[in-house]
Amino acid sequence: MADLTPIVICLSRSGEPTAHRVAAALDVPLHGREGRVDQADAFFPNALDHVRNLFVAGHPVIGVCAAGILVRAVAPVLADKRTEPPVIAIPDDGSTVIPLLGGHRGANRLTKQIAEALQSHAAVTTAGDVALGIALDEPPAGWRLGNPEDAKQAMAAMLSGVQPIIEGENIWGLDSGTGPMRLITSVAPVTLTDGSLVYYPQRHILGLGCARGCDPDEMWALVNDSLAKAGIAPECIACVTSLDLKGDEPAMIDTARRLGVPFRVFDAVTLEAETPRLANPSDVVFAEVGCHGVSEASALAAAGQDATLVVEKVKTANATCAIARAPEPVTELRGRSRGKLSIVSIGPGQHSWRTPEASQLIAEAEELVGYGLYIDLLGPLAAGKTRSDFPLGGEEDRCRYALEEAGKGKNVALICSGDAGIYAMGALVYELLDRAPDQHGVTDAARRVDVVSTPGVSALQGAAARAGAPLGHDFCAISLSDLLTPREDILKRLKAAAEGDFVIAFYNPVSKRRRTLLAEARDILLQHRPADTPVLLAASLGRPEETLTYRRLADLDVDEVDMLTTVLVGSSHSRLIVRGEGPRMFTPRGYARKIDGDLS
Repeated sequence: MADLTPIVICLSRSGEPTAHRVAAALDVPLHGREGRVDQADAFFPNALDHVRNLFVAGHPVIGVCAAGILVRAVAPVLADKRTEPPVIAIPDDGSTVIPLLGGHRGANRLTKQIAEALQSHAAVTTAGDVALGIALDEPPAGWRLGNPEDAKQAMAAMLSGVQPIIEGENIWGLDSGTGPMRLITSVAPVTLTDGSLVYYPQRHILGLGCARGCDPDEMWALVNDSLAKAGIAPECIACVTSLDLKGDEPAMIDTARRLGVPFRVFDAVTLEAETPRLANPSDVVFAEVGCHGVSEASALAAAGQDATLVVEKVKTANATCAIARAPEPVTELRGRSRGKLSIVSIGPGQHSWRTPEASQLIAEAEELVGYGLYIDLLGPLAAGKTRSDFPLGGEEDRCRYALEEAGKGKNVALICSGDAGIYAMGALVYELLDRAPDQHGVTDAARRVDVVSTPGVSALQGAAARAGAPLGHDFCAISLSDLLTPREDILKRLKAAAEGDFVIAFYNPVSKRRRTLLAEARDILLQHRPADTPVLLAASLGRPEETLTYRRLADLDVDEVDMLTTVLVGSSHSRLIVRGEGPRMFTPRGYARKIDGDLS
């Protein structure tokens, strides 16, 4: 999970002065409770829901409120302390700062910073921080712990009185003891079996080049061999880097993934400026990509002007690599990312139906793109982000813009209602990527971006859940919009679904100008299933104005349906039962036959 910006939460006017002091000291946003806080960067109606949403998305939460509120908010979603963000509580008067969660993921450090700004008390309770003033699993910036699984045992040993031997650079400022445990800093790989800890300085940059379509295993073998010969541990690599034209090479992406580090790219002009420092400049490379070197030049560009090459370009048939060393551990990355487009499905809009993954991708994004209403449904989660609103009907422009902005190295989220892969923007994004440039495709830069999709609650799923279990047996979905699909094809599919006795979910059932296809669909279905087949009209699913209406198939009236309605038509086996909570629709799968022994 990426490190996201902390958010200060304020619930009352009495805590507002403290909240503003904290937000100003950290230069982070302040979110306030509607009607109870006068000034904030964003407002929210429900504290428990909002804190939970921020926590799930990965934001550190600093609450100027009672600690119990924060505990109740995040308790239902606690899962893994190794990945969960910090949660910090501060009373309204700012008299103390209490890290509740994430002590070893930055909460203790953040707590001390806040306490210093408020001139108050940091109520840190983590044993190592209290007794020793350090957390062994949270090394200084630019350093990486090689064996984090041993940190708990090592800290317990120190708390019991063991004074570790310091080998190498003393990054902790501790006096070296008699051991037997050791705290080691090293560039070369260290194999440990005695509970000691080894820390690697991330001052090395791995520059890569390759032929198009290079085998990832070939690249990985070259990298491992180069590191081994140079005596450099893989944990010393701060990032993988290359020319931007290689931003979509699977071999490079895979190498960065295996090393667990970012992948950064540079344009040819920037890399050409490194030519005087190259050990192996090449006119052939220049003629092909516009710079005299890729692996050496990108490594040096990323490591900075005072860097040196410690591994000159080495190559295999299809891959090259070089390693540059910066004078100090790298804490700020140069270059840019390859760009990322997240196709984010938010369901019908209500936060409780939105997945944690969707919330996280939204939180990580620099820019939100979508139909304005969908972005509005994100509420405070969208606060402070660049947003680009597009109207209904501008779907292709919307997707093209999102891809092109990601092609500039941005992290962009394309916000879609329901599930983006069902009658939505997902397919259009990939269609644009598949089109040739002369067929109104996108630029080469846009083609190289990282594209990810997250699932959402579709209208079909939402309607089915509200109805009961109408999709208990075979079903299909049919869009009744003839804007993109020929009317003849829609009628053909309607007849096939009717003859197959599928439960059917109708998307886009009507519009202001399109009013006849739903009536034709009803008449076609009546030729193959009973007049009293149950039909659900589900409008504005998951929103405060949600309505559910049941009708017999024969009584389905087009005038009761609008663009926000999903129509679920049962099969000949679907039934409607009445319970205390209201009507429920279901389609039996055949378990009664199994119980009666009719099935082998």
